[in-house]
Amino acid sequence: MKRIIINGANGYVASNFINDLLLQNFEVVALVRGNETKPAEMRMKKAMVDINEGSFVKPDNLKIFNYSLLDDNFGIPEETLEELFDGEVDYYHFAASLKYDFKAKDEIFQTNMDGVQNSVRVFSKFAGKESRFFFISTAYSCGKFDGLFEEKFYDIADISEFRNYYEQSKRYAENLIRKHMDEEGLKGHILRLSQVVGNSRTGVTVTDYGIFDFARRIQSLAARNPNRTVRVKVDPESTQNLIPIDTVVTYLMQTVKVQNLPVIMNMVAKQAVSNRFILKALCDLLPINLVPQVDLDKSEMDSYERIISIGMSFTSSYTGTNLLFDTRKLDEALTEEVSEMSEDAALRMLEYFLGKSSDKKAKVAC
Repeated sequence: MKRIIINGANGYVASNFINDLLLQNFEVVALVRGNETKPAEMRMKKAMVDINEGSFVKPDNLKIFNYSLLDDNFGIPEETLEELFDGEVDYYHFAASLKYDFKAKDEIFQTNMDGVQNSVRVFSKFAGKESRFFFISTAYSCGKFDGLFEEKFYDIADISEFRNYYEQSKRYAENLIRKHMDEEGLKGHILRLSQVVGNSRTGVTVTDYGIFDFARRIQSLAARNPNRTVRVKVDPESTQNLIPIDTVVTYLMQTVKVQNLPVIMNMVAKQAVSNRFILKALCDLLPINLVPQVDLDKSEMDSYERIISIGMSFTSSYTGTNLLFDTRKLDEALTEEVSEMSEDAALRMLEYFLGKSSDKKAKVAC
């Protein structure tokens, strides 16, 4: 059975992917950035404990290594890398900076471009000709694209074509992979994920990005000022493309098992969730009345509305989107049935997430 090597292995999606790989007896090599206070093994085990209801015993088919994304050979001895990459290997590059603003531009591009370049360098140096390189990108590398975003490469573009530097850096990285494929024969694949959320069946949600960060801020406001009416600058008719973690893992497991894959696949939800539904769900779950107002100007906001607006510095970029993603290549290559996103699933996730947030606050208060 082939070996699976994953960098950024302790991240949310990567650790859930690893969990299924281990259950299906794949040999997994987890590359994790550790430090003196939190070694790689500790960070990886914590991630696995978090997704296994507080219990995890490291199995024999999991090996954990400390690595540094930007160092030569990841800071790992050459003889170790030669052993790890020996035979048929699928390598998944998850490592990324999730920052987005101008202040973090250098860090974003260092991690999301230089880090990818170094990752390809290590892979090309040590992997055999049958091994494959998977780059975990984002469906939002589409930027401010208007139309159907296809499963193909798009040329690099100015920052004005994107909502933030994170999106732009991922587009650059995709083209870097394309360059190595064209010039060096790299067996590369681009997997574009949309906003990964909780489990569609159980509702268990631990990620706090996007709508969940917004939900937590609204919960905090509602706790301090119950039953208040608050206007939010959100287009209620726009949508969020939320893909459940269980769906993502099902797709990723298929990429391991299917040999002939398209170069690019858009791993996105087929059915988006409207902002109107998300706001209604929050109003049903919390003692607050949220009123969407697309043209709400900061000068018209009261102090509470300004606080919410400031907290939406990232989320607000996506409150007016109705993005369309082509999935024909994904559907042709990965035929196993997956769980689709629904309003019921979104409600379960919000209910679980807000419940866990309340539990944490109660513990702190005690």
